[in-house]
Amino acid sequence: MKNFDSFSSASRREFMRTLSLGLGATLVGSSALGGSLSWLEDASYGPASLEALQAGKQLGVALVGLGGYSAGQLAPALQQTKLCKLAGIVTGTPTKAAKWKQQYQIPDQNIYDYKTFDRIADNPAIDIIYIVLPVGLHAEYVERAARAGKHVICEKPMATSVADCRRMITAMQKAGKKFSIGYRLHFEPHNQEMMRLGQQKVYGPIKTMKADNGYHASNKSWRLDKELAGGGPLMDMGIYCVQGIVYTKGELPVSVTAKFGPKTDPELFKEVESSINWQMQFADGAVADCRTSYAENMNSLLRADATKGWMELQPAYGYGGLDGRTSQGPMNIENVPQQARQMDDFADCILNNKPTRVPGEMGLRDMQIIEAIYRAAQTGQKVSTKDVVAVLDKVSPKLKQ
Repeated sequence: MKNFDSFSSASRREFMRTLSLGLGATLVGSSALGGSLSWLEDASYGPASLEALQAGKQLGVALVGLGGYSAGQLAPALQQTKLCKLAGIVTGTPTKAAKWKQQYQIPDQNIYDYKTFDRIADNPAIDIIYIVLPVGLHAEYVERAARAGKHVICEKPMATSVADCRRMITAMQKAGKKFSIGYRLHFEPHNQEMMRLGQQKVYGPIKTMKADNGYHASNKSWRLDKELAGGGPLMDMGIYCVQGIVYTKGELPVSVTAKFGPKTDPELFKEVESSINWQMQFADGAVADCRTSYAENMNSLLRADATKGWMELQPAYGYGGLDGRTSQGPMNIENVPQQARQMDDFADCILNNKPTRVPGEMGLRDMQIIEAIYRAAQTGQKVSTKDVVAVLDKVSPKLKQ
């Protein structure tokens, strides 16, 4: 998950007071179409998407929560998308509503707060609701979005528990709407290349893997509140490592072992772990050693060593500046607007009625693995993951050959 709209304290009570702020209203916005059809053709999008583009039609997206990720990444990305556009906002902060209204030409009747959120059901201009809230609120707002009859993208991690993940999937299935998790790196070419190299065994079977991701957390962050975050760096940063290992290997682990790191600041980390190291074991004997931390700035790393070579991304998980190399040399891959590609792909899935590459079931799968890692760290025992939902990450069609 990312920074949350108007939440600067680890107090849920303060957050709930923020939710009580009233604005009222509904949604709609605009973004320039621009460009040619090459974006869609290169992405192998369906015929309905090409028709929509030619007709100048875009699906409307409402961002729920206007924190750093919405402001710094998603809203700008929605100015680059071809199949969808920023059509509205949901915020508990009137000053942010006013700023976004002016910046993105969002009319008053197209702005909601958290009390009026459910009225979005009556707004045909909104097709997709993108949940960008603290993790502890994901389940509630996905269920409300489902009742409103909207398609949903939910930021990662999907929820604070496996039980909540199942509730969310059931709600979206009952609504008959598409449901996607914000796993942007599935649409990023460096990480797609790691999928291709690993899954197609270009350098032979993978034997060992490494994944690191971490940073120094702020003492004012909601991420240190167990109720809102669900856990510490494993939930926030470590999930990238879990994802990277699984989509590079192309298999699910059969077991995990783990150990919490020392709490360098017990007062700061009263509710969540400060760091955790874990290992994922696979049926063929391959292992993946992973680390994540809120007490250490780590170089985000994804590496795999195989029988005939190796491949590595470093940095691996950022919004830009990713870089990759293999035992044969640099990958020489261009960085792309990840979030724009992610959201356009979801719009394509809606328009052509096809499944998303990053469904709710994948979010459930990852939460099952995360819960297993936590159990392993708490008990000091190896924990089986053989019952994890079997959702595997497939290589992009453009990368199969």
